[in-house]
This record gives sequence, C-alpha cells and structure tokens, in this order.
Amino acid sequence: MWARERIGKMTAKIRYRLLTIDLDETLWPCTPTILQAEAALHAWLERCAPRLTDACDQDVMRVHRRDVAARRLEIAHDLTQVRLESLRGLLAAYGYDVALADQAMSLFLEQRNRVEPYADVIPGLRALGANRRLVSVTNGNADVRRTPLSDLLHFSLTAADVGAQKPDPAMFLGALKWAKTPPDRTLHLGDDPYLDVEAARRLGMQAVWVNRSGKPWPDELAPPTVEVADLVELQRWLEEFDGAF
Repeated sequence: MWARERIGKMTAKIRYRLLTIDLDETLWPCTPTILQAEAALHAWLERCAPRLTDACDQDVMRVHRRDVAARRLEIAHDLTQVRLESLRGLLAAYGYDVALADQAMSLFLEQRNRVEPYADVIPGLRALGANRRLVSVTNGNADVRRTPLSDLLHFSLTAADVGAQKPDPAMFLGALKWAKTPPDRTLHLGDDPYLDVEAARRLGMQAVWVNRSGKPWPDELAPPTVEVADLVELQRWLEEFDGAF
C-alpha cells in the first residue's frame, strides 16, 4: 500500500469526503493489458525456458495458475504470488532453475502496469481530487505508482495488501481507516455490480456503477445510487448532488 499527501481544502458543501475507486475496467481497460503482458512473458520464456513453452501454451499456463489458486487458498487473493508460484512449479517441472520465475515476474509486472486510462480519467481524477480524498481499491496487481495515475490518487490498497479480495470488506475498511471518514461520507466507484457496488453498500457506503459498456444491471440486486458511463457524468452528478446537500 502507499499514500500520498496531496489533499485539497475541503468545502462545507461536499457530501462525500472520500471516494474509493476500483481500477481495472473502471479507470482503464484491463484485458488488453493483461493479454499483452502474458504474450511478452511467453515470448521471454520461449527464449529462456523453451522446454516449458514447447509443452505449455498460454492457455495451459492459465489453467495451471487456476489450479495453484485452488490448492493454495492462503495466497489465492494475491494474483502476483499465484502467478509466481505457478511459474516456479512449471519451471521446476521442466528442469529449469526456479529463480527464473523472479525475472519472469519482473517482466510481466512491467508490462502489466503499462495501462492506458480512459480519456476521461486523468482530467476527471484531477478535478475530483481537488476537494476529496481518492483511494484506489483493487483485486488486481496493478501498482498505481507505475501508472499514469501515480500523482492523482492519495492512497492505494490491493488485495495483497489486506489479505483478501472484494467483496470481502477489508479493502474498504482500510480506506475508511486511512481517511478517517465514516461510511456514510464515502462513495465507491466501480464497474462490477457484486464486487464493487453491492460490497460497498453492505458497509453503509453509497456506490456508483461505472458502466462504460452499457451492460444491464443484475435483476437480483437493488439499483446503484447512480449509474454513469464515465467520470464526466460522475462529476456532473456530484455537482448537482452537492448543490442540493
């Protein structure tokens, strides 16, 4: 986890003092970045561990990672550790030094953090962070400090930091504790109805569904506080909401 003290002066009419924000698919598209990182990793393994890649394509390696997560429940929340343990096991199985796994993970993480935020994100976070605390909470293994958003978020929590993935409340509770802000003064932004919206509401937080792709809301869940397509819509809603507060 990391913190950056750059919090603007709070105004009396701000209802939500803290915004907790999901990363993958909320602030940037995740799938293209992961696929690119996995392709770069596999190409590196083809050069450094060809017996492994001759036997295991990327699909086989994904299945192996899922098996590791299922067997090693104590690390299943930590995607970096799961991938590292999977690489160690595969390298050992094909007669390679398991120390290669550390090099492989460094390469993967370098690529994994080459994210491209949606066009609205950088100006949106800059505006939102002027008078609110912004804390990212992610089940993934992106390191915000290595992304274009490094100067725009005040604090960051991952599942690896707290020992659990959403919908477990640990990350939300960590953000509330850091910001010294009660749930009813906190708004969560996320793309997943269950892991983001419903999980935050269970703690008494309000939640915004960031629905960039126009998906239908699940029938079994109560509607979110508000649905937005991007941070521009969110800013407009907050301005109206704060004006009525």
